[in-house]
Amino acid sequence: MTPPALQSTDSPRPDASHAKPATAALALLALGVVYGDIGTSPLYAAKETFNPQHGIPLTPDNILGGVSAIFWALMIVVSLKYVVLVLRADNRGEGGIMALLALAASAVRDRPRLLAVVLPAGVFGASLFYGDAVLTPAISVLSAIEGLEVGTSAFKPYVVPIAVGVLVALFAIQRHGTGLVGLLFGPVCVLWFVALGAVGLWNIAQAPQILHALDPRHALAFATGHRFASFIVLGSVLLAITGAEALYADLGHFGKRAIRLAWFCVAAPALVLNYFGQGALLIVRPDAIENPFYLAFPSWALYPMVALATAATVIASQATISGAFSITQQAMQLGYLPRMAMRHTSASTIGQIYVPGLNWLLLLVVGAAVVGFGSSSRLASAYGVAVMGTMLATTFLTFFVLLYRWHHPLWLAIAATGAFMAVDLAFFAAALQKVLDGGWFPLAVGVLMFAVMTTWRTGRGLLLERLRGGSPPLEGFVESLLESPPGRVPGTAVFLISSPDSTPNALLHSLKHYKVLHERNVFLHVEFLAVSRIDDANRVECEVLADDCWRVRVRYGFIDDPDVPQALERCSPQGLRIDPMGATYFLSREKIVPGVQDEGMAPWRDRLFVAMARNAGSVTDFFRLPTNRVVELGTRVEI
Repeated sequence: MTPPALQSTDSPRPDASHAKPATAALALLALGVVYGDIGTSPLYAAKETFNPQHGIPLTPDNILGGVSAIFWALMIVVSLKYVVLVLRADNRGEGGIMALLALAASAVRDRPRLLAVVLPAGVFGASLFYGDAVLTPAISVLSAIEGLEVGTSAFKPYVVPIAVGVLVALFAIQRHGTGLVGLLFGPVCVLWFVALGAVGLWNIAQAPQILHALDPRHALAFATGHRFASFIVLGSVLLAITGAEALYADLGHFGKRAIRLAWFCVAAPALVLNYFGQGALLIVRPDAIENPFYLAFPSWALYPMVALATAATVIASQATISGAFSITQQAMQLGYLPRMAMRHTSASTIGQIYVPGLNWLLLLVVGAAVVGFGSSSRLASAYGVAVMGTMLATTFLTFFVLLYRWHHPLWLAIAATGAFMAVDLAFFAAALQKVLDGGWFPLAVGVLMFAVMTTWRTGRGLLLERLRGGSPPLEGFVESLLESPPGRVPGTAVFLISSPDSTPNALLHSLKHYKVLHERNVFLHVEFLAVSRIDDANRVECEVLADDCWRVRVRYGFIDDPDVPQALERCSPQGLRIDPMGATYFLSREKIVPGVQDEGMAPWRDRLFVAMARNAGSVTDFFRLPTNRVVELGTRVEI
């Protein structure tokens, strides 16, 4: 794989001067968007941790140990790793696995051997995120609806159909944007966390000895005192920290202060109280293991809590779906996925996007997971692999940022990430024990996405090499062309070129067939850099080649919204004045076929790349070109 285009990421965000809502208001919104996933983990995490199938007796000492393990997992992985350390690794204010990959790749760009390790690790972590995006809506909604079974077993046959219906409705409203669900984010999530904390306190009062679980020695005894069963149960403990990656992924939307405030003041206290409350309930009533979350509430509160839990899980699912849309946009613009149709659902909020094809594909796979697994317990076995794989990749990439980007000493970089790496590896290894019980599902999704992303990246690199190899250098060609120029016709021709130094095939075909040259010719190269945004002052660079022939470079970050006509309007201060809507845009459309040469990719990857290229979204739509002013000229290319 070739690395993405890189440049310094130390400059401030271009929109840093824009007014932002107060930190308290952002923290309120973050409760739903950032903590929706981890906030709904109490629905199933404690239940699975104390699952009798693990072979660990439900004694008071073991309950103390299990609750202590959950507590210290929250403190170490969420509070220390993500909230304290990883949030510092921002890419011009943006976070997430793709943003971290770009930052780490930039840090080691002059070290090819390290780059060859960093890129695959980051891409695989991003690939596993799609497995998380499938399982989060499935397990969250299904575990909420399962509360109906606590009231009466008559509801049992209807749990899966109701869950599927809720998910269909959730994915169907995606085209209207997250604002529709976002109206309920704040109030619902505040009510949800208040309910978690209140019922936790009520149950703790029934068995206050559960507070001894604050002692980490109980967690250590639980994780080591039951031989192989202790190792297996870690795969259930990790369910309490699922959703922690959202802390980092939503950094650009809310900022560090709001995310930290929401965690330490609301989310963490509520979660800790609820897990301790479930442990206290199990000490008093071991038979509550059937569903310790719902049985912790008074009987009159059962159905209201089912409704509230369903709303909370919809919000948690919405955050994951939106994250999948965002990471897809970033991957497309960093060159790891082909272009897809994408719509912006908000005229005022950056980052609210909708990817129709991905939306319906996710619904199909999520629905299959709900129907195929049939219960939250079976889904829980599959859940941890994807989550811990992404977390492991995050810790790995953070090491390179600490050492090569921030230039901390080696011992400090190892100390800062080594302990987290050990914890992540322990959880990941425990999750792998459940591969045959369902863990294969997110792994299969991750491996498939990894194959797609690396094949597209490598294939695009090979394609550009073929195009450059068969095309003369741009400057020399223009000079020789103008020594004996063909007839000139009025107007402006804009040629989109994949390399700033190569003559576009569209120009060669135009000269061959039409034997004329426009009076003004613009050779436009669009470049996506490994930073989140490019400020307007650095967006466009214009260079005169000869006799009204210009080379224009347009730069975007990986979350910028490409708009070529708008970018061309910024050329006027540099001497190039054109009417973007009056220009004719010439595009080279390559018909790609698998080659017979030995170099390049494996035959199956060639065929995969060809299939993706043929089904990629329109360049015209992606760059917002006026459709009635686009001319496409084709060429056949072997890879």
